[in-house]
Parts: sequence; structure tokens; C-alpha cells
Amino acid sequence: MADERAVLMYKGRPLMRKDNIVYYGSMADSHIVMLQILETKKVGDLDLATRVSVQLQLTDPAARGRDRIAKKSEKDGFYTALDLGCVWLERALAGK
Repeated sequence: MADERAVLMYKGRPLMRKDNIVYYGSMADSHIVMLQILETKKVGDLDLATRVSVQLQLTDPAARGRDRIAKKSEKDGFYTALDLGCVWLERALAGK
């Protein structure tokens, strides 16, 4: 049986889920990506994300909530949103 405390990783960075929000990246870095599932559709027994909000956020605790958002977009499908967030995060952490 898999360890329930094991962290799911994607391209070397952690993925953490709480309800309909998925955080990608580490809070120890300067930026993270927040993916919020806005709409789902039923496919068999599963709920498939059809509309997802993507935000690149600063992890600075001194920044106000609205000032933390560096970029935002909305995508159709979870993988498309995660792929965009991954690119944004790579560029932000590289200092570009």
C-alpha cells in the first residue's frame, strides 16, 4: 500500500491538492502556481475538469493578496492549465 503522506511530484516539483485547488511548486521558492478547477463534467464515474483558472503567485508573506498574483489565465482542461503553469513557474524561477 502506498504511503498516504507521500507527495505527488510533477516535473520535479510537488503537487498539493485541497478540494478543487491544486498548488504546484514549493513555498520555499519565490513563486508557486495555483490551479483552481472552476467546472467539471462527468465521464463515467470520474469528474473531469473542463475549465481551470491558472495563477502564478509570489510566495512572499509580506505581499498583499492581490499583489501576489503575477500572472493569471483560464484554460480548458487540467493538463493544458498545468502545462501553462509549469512554463510560467520555470521562467519565474529562472529570473526571466
